[in-house]
Amino acid sequence: MLRRTLLLSSLAAVAMLASPLARADALQDIQKAGTIRIAVPQDFPPFGSVTVDLKPQGYDIDTAALIAKSLGVKLELVPVTSANRVPYLQTNKVDLVISSLGKNPEREKAIDFSDAYAPFFNGVFGPADIKAEKAGDLAGKVVGVTRGSVEDIELSKIAPESATIRRYEDNNGTITAFLSGQVQLVATGNVVAAAILARKPPKKPETKFLIKNSPCYIGLNKGQSALQAKVNEILAQAKKDGSLNAIAVKWLGEPLPAQL
Repeated sequence: MLRRTLLLSSLAAVAMLASPLARADALQDIQKAGTIRIAVPQDFPPFGSVTVDLKPQGYDIDTAALIAKSLGVKLELVPVTSANRVPYLQTNKVDLVISSLGKNPEREKAIDFSDAYAPFFNGVFGPADIKAEKAGDLAGKVVGVTRGSVEDIELSKIAPESATIRRYEDNNGTITAFLSGQVQLVATGNVVAAAILARKPPKKPETKFLIKNSPCYIGLNKGQSALQAKVNEILAQAKKDGSLNAIAVKWLGEPLPAQL
């Protein structure tokens, strides 16, 4: 009888350990350690890259620093690739992933997400003196796009017949076409538009309208509701006080979209 009682007690203990409710509290662990480990990109500017002296820089690096400062802990940056950023989180090599991470149903089965912290979208961009608030406004205009890209496929579906679409073999070709005046507008990603802005052209590309929206989220392990709530609280405050907007202007050349 005693052995049976001990066995049942042991099984109950194992079940509790396996239960999501019994998992360690990541937020408490971070605060106790005084350090937060955040996965960031190092080869995807302007979200993450390294300077000539190998210092990390970018939108995601500044966001990671904002999170750490708000938590009052030291920041440990962990460089990752697109392929290993989620596995690093799942194997507890990092506490958070801030690496231009998009949300989709498959990923949501594996990890949880914060609120959106950065815009990532495909759209139509052009100078301030050209009006193009919707696809119909492209009528009679010349639009550059990278051949075979998502924006090329989507633009082909919505552009009016009178629009002239000029396709280029890569993003550099599309950028050059805009800078040289071969096209009036470009359909591209906001990251490419930021690269155009970085060259300080006479006519700066502004966002005209979105083609496809896929903002970036901070990734964290399942069951960490306290950490998730705290990160969302920090992001909400950063949006309210303008500090996150300053990061967007610094790295993307445009303020945060109102809908973010």
